[in-house]
Amino acid sequence: MAKITPCLWFDGKAEEAAHFYVSLLPDSQVDVVLPYSVETAGGRPGDVMAVEFTLAGQPYLALNGGPIFEFTPAISFAIACADQSEVDRLWNALTDGGQPDRCGWLKDRYGVSWQIVSSEAVAMLRSGDTEKMKRMTAAMFQMAKPDIAALRRAFEGEAPEGGPAPDRA
Repeated sequence: MAKITPCLWFDGKAEEAAHFYVSLLPDSQVDVVLPYSVETAGGRPGDVMAVEFTLAGQPYLALNGGPIFEFTPAISFAIACADQSEVDRLWNALTDGGQPDRCGWLKDRYGVSWQIVSSEAVAMLRSGDTEKMKRMTAAMFQMAKPDIAALRRAFEGEAPEGGPAPDRA
């Protein structure tokens, strides 16, 4: 195990969640499945206690700890997507059985919060051009799943599809 490993607390779905997550990203795998040896709130002897897995090269631990704790959006995982195809694929997979929110945020079927982020949008936010950043951010606040082309148009001050051009103040 790495020196610091994020641990996700599940109520009986740790192994299922780990297999789902590793199916989404390259350089991901389930590393070790550890059984309970004693009875706890999370399981009985022989049940899955914990799953060590690697997600995009980062180690994680999924723990079947029982119904005591739930996830909140206070902790989320941001995935930097290279293009709209990757945004669409991950958004669709993670919202299947989950709940979309705005600005690229969503909660998956296990209750874990994610941010689907366009690498291009991050570069726009780092541009230092306050007015362009304002337009792009305003557009982002109007969408759930990121639309990279729409964000780019807003950043450049071009008219959104079917609407007037944003104010170039």
